[in-house]
Amino acid sequence: MTQNERVALVTGATQGLGRALCEALARKVGTVYVTGRSAGAVRAVAEELGVRGEVFDVAEPEAAQRLATTIEERHGGIDIVVGNAVMRIGPEDDERKIIHEYAEVNNFGTTRLLRAFAPLLRDGGRLAIVASSLGTLRYLAPVLHPRFDGDPDEAIRGWRDDVASGRARASAWPSFINIPSKIGQVAAVRTLAATRRADDVRRGIMLLAVCPGMINTPTSGLWWDVSGAPTPAEAAAPLADLLLGPARPELYGELVRDGQVLDWGAVSD
Repeated sequence: MTQNERVALVTGATQGLGRALCEALARKVGTVYVTGRSAGAVRAVAEELGVRGEVFDVAEPEAAQRLATTIEERHGGIDIVVGNAVMRIGPEDDERKIIHEYAEVNNFGTTRLLRAFAPLLRDGGRLAIVASSLGTLRYLAPVLHPRFDGDPDEAIRGWRDDVASGRARASAWPSFINIPSKIGQVAAVRTLAATRRADDVRRGIMLLAVCPGMINTPTSGLWWDVSGAPTPAEAAAPLADLLLGPARPELYGELVRDGQVLDWGAVSD
């Protein structure tokens, strides 16, 4: 299959890293789908970049499977899928009030995307979830590590309910809700990868979580000084190279930053 025959789809792609990634992929891939919740924003970005657009709300329980069915009917499969949709929060947000929506978008949306699109990957395909270096067990109290040994959605439901009820504040859960959420995303990738590894590696498929590092965006600027951080376009370039480059079996099922695996079970110093 030539590059011009390949099909790529990016969620959360109407701004920031997702938009920049669509632009980078469009230079090399024949068909690129930009997706997002706002029909107007999707249409505007698709027209500007010369790509296709689909309205897709990852928080809607049946949306991922519907879109996967549509893509399969149109193209017979898919070559690149990037899960970048995220609900952003600011320092002033009350985590107890937003936690249900936050988990629905960032975590259950990730799980549904993985389950819907992994079966559609063609030989040499890539399925990447944009996560963070916070998505490793080193940022979680050891007493909580066993929660992520099984079904990651079950672990996230328990954490979500603890946050909503206020119990999390008196327990070992970290106060920054981004940490358990990112750990849950990486755990979802690892769980699915464990069931597919042998066949995917044989077929040149890569399923992984990726950490693009700090990016200079307005949302990140609410939390940190990002004045010296890469722009979305600068952060998208190496990620596009990873997605378009040769398969690297050592990265399969892992959280990857700058082409290197971040240790899932590393203990904080």
